[in-house]
Amino acid sequence: MTDQRRLVLASASPARLGLLRQAGFAPEVIVSGVDEDALSAPTPAELALVLARAKAAAVAERAEAAGALVIGCDSVLELDGEALGKPADAEEATARWKAMRGRSGVLQTGHSVIDTASGRTASATASTVVRFGEPTDAEVAAYVASGEPLHVAGAFTLDGRSAPFVESIEGDHGNVIGLSLPLLRRLLGELDVSVTELWV
Repeated sequence: MTDQRRLVLASASPARLGLLRQAGFAPEVIVSGVDEDALSAPTPAELALVLARAKAAAVAERAEAAGALVIGCDSVLELDGEALGKPADAEEATARWKAMRGRSGVLQTGHSVIDTASGRTASATASTVVRFGEPTDAEVAAYVASGEPLHVAGAFTLDGRSAPFVESIEGDHGNVIGLSLPLLRRLLGELDVSVTELWV
């Protein structure tokens, strides 16, 4: 029996780590330290992918990731053609929610997997339509005061306090939380790795 491949998550996101653990993986976490504000792309979907690739590449170059499969992800909310990441402050989070309520956006999550043993890579972006409810000004204020929206792309998350403010989604639920497990399976397959080989 061969030794199990190491899986490294190039992200500080507890939500991504939680999704992987719930699916039977035991990834190590190595934060990339990539300056997200320094990168750009023509569209939100492309930006998410550029960021994911940069994070995976930054970690794959490190000695402690040698021989591992490195996963990089990054999410942005596409609204009116703009890419919305984490809001800078409470004022921006409040304005964001007032612009989003009653409307739909697309959560774009870039995924990049690097096999450091072979140097091969696979990457793609997953897209999920999110339809927002219409929280009152008081509800928005209370949510922003909780601090949660300052730490998540698009100023919302499905696995936290803003879940009651999301009416529905079209697409992969996990993708909105931060990582699409079906897409990850396909990307690993491109690298000739089965998800079942990585279960613990």
